[in-house]
Amino acid sequence: MHTLAAVAVAATLAQPAQAKQSPEVLSDTLGTIAVQQLPNEAQQTLQRIEAGGPYPYAKDGSRFGNYERILPRRPRGYYREYTVARPGSRNRGAKRIVCGGEQRAANDCYYTEDHYNSFKRIIR
Repeated sequence: MHTLAAVAVAATLAQPAQAKQSPEVLSDTLGTIAVQQLPNEAQQTLQRIEAGGPYPYAKDGSRFGNYERILPRRPRGYYREYTVARPGSRNRGAKRIVCGGEQRAANDCYYTEDHYNSFKRIIR
C-alpha cells in the first residue's frame, strides 16, 4: 500500500511540470509540411495571403486566438486565420492556414486540416 501512495504522489507532482512547458517546447512537437506538399487549395490560399487578398470568406484575415495553445505563444493579435476553400462547397470546412506577424508576409504559417486540433508548420 505504501508503494501505491508513493506512485500517486509522484504522478501528482509530475503534472504541474508538464503544464508549464515553454512555447518553444510546444512548437517542437508540431510537424512540418513543405508548400509543395500542401493541397492546391492551400497553396492558393497562401498566394492570396501574400497578395493581401481578395479572400473568399468574410472571416479570412481575422484574429486567431490560439486558445488551443498548440501554436507557439505570441502576443494577442499576432496570428490571423484564413480558410482553405473546399471546391463545390458553401461552408468553410475544417482546413485553415494560420499565419503570424505582418499580414502579407506569410512567414510564420501553419496548416490545419482538422479545425485546429493539429497543425503543421509550413516550410518553404
